Amino acid sequence: MKIKILLALIFANLMQAQKFYFPKTAVTDSVVLEKQMPLLASKLLKQTPLLKLKKTSKMAYLDQLFRLQLVAKDYKKSNTSLADYRKEFADHDMAGNKFIIYEFYSLAKIAEAKEKIPFPGALQKAFNAKYESLPDKLITKISIAVDGDVGAARKALKETLNKQKDKDSIDYGSALALCRSYLNYKTFSVTKPQITQLVISKDNEKFITETKDIKTKSGNTLTIIIVRKKTNTSPLPVILTNNIYAGPIDAYFGKRAAVYNYVGAVVNTRGKRNSNDENNPFEHESQDIYEVIDWVSKQPWCDGKVGMIGGSYLGFSQWAAVKKLHPALKTIVPQVAVGIGIDYPAQNNIFMSYMLRWVQYVTNNKLTDEADFANAKKWDSINTAWYKSGRSFRSLDMISGKPSKIFQRWLDHPGYDQYWQKMVPYKEDFANINIPILTTTGYYDDDQIGAMYYFKQHHQYNKNPNHYLVIGPYDHGGAQSFGFTYANGNPIDPVARISIDDLAFSWFDYILKNGKKPALLQDRINFQVMNTNTWKHAPSLEKMHTSTVKFYLQDRKNSSSVFNQPAQKDFVKQTVDFKNRDEKETYHPVSKIDNIKTTNSVYFESEVLDKDLIISGNLAGYFNVSINKKDFDTDTYLYQIQPDGKSFLLSTHIVRASYAKNNAVRQLLQPGKTEQIPITNSMFISKKIEKGSKLVLLVGVNKNSSWQINYGTGKDVSDETIKDAGEPLEIKWYNDSYVEIPIYQE
Repeated sequence: MKIKILLALIFANLMQAQKFYFPKTAVTDSVVLEKQMPLLASKLLKQTPLLKLKKTSKMAYLDQLFRLQLVAKDYKKSNTSLADYRKEFADHDMAGNKFIIYEFYSLAKIAEAKEKIPFPGALQKAFNAKYESLPDKLITKISIAVDGDVGAARKALKETLNKQKDKDSIDYGSALALCRSYLNYKTFSVTKPQITQLVISKDNEKFITETKDIKTKSGNTLTIIIVRKKTNTSPLPVILTNNIYAGPIDAYFGKRAAVYNYVGAVVNTRGKRNSNDENNPFEHESQDIYEVIDWVSKQPWCDGKVGMIGGSYLGFSQWAAVKKLHPALKTIVPQVAVGIGIDYPAQNNIFMSYMLRWVQYVTNNKLTDEADFANAKKWDSINTAWYKSGRSFRSLDMISGKPSKIFQRWLDHPGYDQYWQKMVPYKEDFANINIPILTTTGYYDDDQIGAMYYFKQHHQYNKNPNHYLVIGPYDHGGAQSFGFTYANGNPIDPVARISIDDLAFSWFDYILKNGKKPALLQDRINFQVMNTNTWKHAPSLEKMHTSTVKFYLQDRKNSSSVFNQPAQKDFVKQTVDFKNRDEKETYHPVSKIDNIKTTNSVYFESEVLDKDLIISGNLAGYFNVSINKKDFDTDTYLYQIQPDGKSFLLSTHIVRASYAKNNAVRQLLQPGKTEQIPITNSMFISKKIEKGSKLVLLVGVNKNSSWQINYGTGKDVSDETIKDAGEPLEIKWYNDSYVEIPIYQE
């Protein structure tokens, strides 16, 4: 059993073993509950597991600490712990408004007791004082931060309490969950109506906000929200965001642009908010955004110049906008942009289960279905049920209980065909995009492949693109907001902890207001080398590294080094039974303290490195294989085993073998014939690998509930079922296969 899992189980058992008095009457009597919760929280604050958590994860410890202190009515200490949490979460006060609803509540309770005034008056006083102390950049998200769902909180508290029915004691883990759900309901229910109005009042003092409906030439309706700072009375450039996630986030995007002294405009896609049109994500952005920009550019508050910003779908939208470039659009800042048809809803031609969850998230109503999307347990059970059943991937929406035309339409296009190509620039279209562009993404960004696709295509087809890239140790959220202290569970270098917002709006100042060029942009490629606390700069992606090394698929027992070409051709044989849906996970120990999941993978390990090296760029190379079927989906992981024995995931790559050479045209493999599968569109990384480390390479077959199952018959994979599994897949991984690793040297 994996060491980490074993330790977690032991820790969990210890927590379950601890019991605390909690009367069964608290489940049904609110008076008893109110009396017991502070007592329970006070007991939990003294327990060993909480103190142990401080050593393993300071941020998780502070998160629990401030909540327990709040339930225990130790309001001053709670505020101090929350401040410490924010400092641990992000540098430079970039998270100074995180969890601010709890701070408003605790400050109000302090004022209520100290000044002997009713809670509503105390809340207003506390809110005003805190609000006035915040810089403009932090007030923009307050409306979202205080938008607690009272109904959901009440339901969660009731469910947690019901687990205690007929019990007069509670274990540690359940007690923590109860304190959390109790705090949420208590805080949201007593603050929500009043604090919502207080935020609206403050916003009305600072901003002019208008909501309008735009009628397009095709007869569709689009809702747009315009936000201006009252002190800005002259026409300004407009920063436009195209947003499918209609809701409170719209006002935030508008206010964010306004506090940077622009006009903020946020338009929702067809079918959202006031639009009764059909909602078909991704399909109409290019057409609609052109008309929106045309309308915006002619308004009296616009000086005729428009820029665009946004991440994920909002990043995709900007590439859709430049497919037909409006003269008023002067620059775009696509962040973590979805590469439609490239990395979503299929990554390298393999459809992902997540696509159905997302479709329902944005189409279930006129805004977003937050409750359904957040129900991880529901979606895990749906994906697991599909995987266990062996039914076709096309049946996933039926298994969810809600058929989806969009889901089915996407599955009808497994190759990168005209359906996807028409949504964004394609090939020669990029040659006509001559406005300045700033792309941001991260090493841990789920849409890094999409963001990099647009960047690479722009440089391939445009002779001299004015296009800059910033890439660092950021995840999907961080690369469109700010660099958190931790990414993917690891601390990031202090120099990487920057405000992406500040960078983006400095770019807008540079392009739209003739300001200074952002200092970080010293060349077209600006990348942070992890574990060195430095940024590097290069004129092209190819210059991110100075050389490469080839990691061959060979056992070190037969060679002095995996980095040397094999003297004799050989292979490793792998067998994968697609009929088996109950297989146990397998792990390989990489040190005394860590191991790596190897299910459906073959393991290769390098010798111990005798010097430091910097890996910078993305994996390339070729797999030479022969299989007994017509197709399969490869799955590749590159790890560093650090000198301390801990593993660190560096890069990943998946691809459908039949689309590896051309993502638009399927080329089936010939059973029994040696075939070459190129490695492209892997994840970028830049990190110093210390002397004494080892590199571990896993190659194998993608087979789990998160992705389609490719049974290898050659039929449309979406239609294959477990009945198509036939004999197990047999792969010969030849040892002249290699993964090419990019190396940077000063």
